[in-house]
Amino acid sequence: MNRAELADFLRRSRARLDPRDVGLTAGPRRRTPGLRREEVASLAGMSVDYYARLEQSRGPRPSRPILTALARALRLRDDERDHLFHLAGEEPPRREAASGHVRPGLLLVLDRLDDTPALVITDCGEVLAQNAASRALSGDLAGRPPGERNLIRRFFLEPAARQMIPAQDRAEHARQHVAGLRAVAAARPTDPEPAGLVAELRAASEEFARLWEQHEVAVRRATTKRFRHPLVGLLEMDCEVLLDDEQHHHLVIHTARPGTESHERLRLLCVLGLQDMTATRP
Repeated sequence: MNRAELADFLRRSRARLDPRDVGLTAGPRRRTPGLRREEVASLAGMSVDYYARLEQSRGPRPSRPILTALARALRLRDDERDHLFHLAGEEPPRREAASGHVRPGLLLVLDRLDDTPALVITDCGEVLAQNAASRALSGDLAGRPPGERNLIRRFFLEPAARQMIPAQDRAEHARQHVAGLRAVAAARPTDPEPAGLVAELRAASEEFARLWEQHEVAVRRATTKRFRHPLVGLLEMDCEVLLDDEQHHHLVIHTARPGTESHERLRLLCVLGLQDMTATRP
């Protein structure tokens, strides 16, 4: 690990970012260009002290999840992300597998959708990034530890996650999850991520195992979904899916049609979510 070079690269990457690039307000009191240390730490989901020590060449060797979070927070391009991993003494993520690094342009789109729930997931269902409206709808999934932010795993193994889906919709929801995962597993037979997820769910969920045996295949596409939120009630939303085939990422956007009851409820949810974030922001 090259601590001095790592520290310099982090400082320079932070300084070149405009707060508006990450969905923050620039404000009049910034004395230096770029983001503040506490803003990078917040975006990466780590303590300010830990991040500060990395910039001061005295921090411990960061783990791969920490490096991935830093690359996402600093909006690093693929080559820059690989450089960050090399400076920390780690091999960059494999190109043929689904990357945990979200492209800066995709994150910029995500940040601009301030009143529409949107999230970036891998084709295996791992949540990589969410905007504020998405967190208001389903909670902070991207901020969970690895292994706890996969939508497919949560649906089949966490009863609370299923409660968001109306009971009459759950069978179709389950079928779509399994059919999509089978398509991914067949497309990437040497990638351990989809194979491992399939093996885990076949062993832990009778419902998943039964559906897997039916051998249905489907690629994730636009559809209409219904969610039951504890604060605002039932939401019926159109779900659009934009693909980044090279990274194996999906940008999923949920919209409610103007003039509908769901549209009014979604507007209320976004207001409530933003108020909660303001109240809890350190």
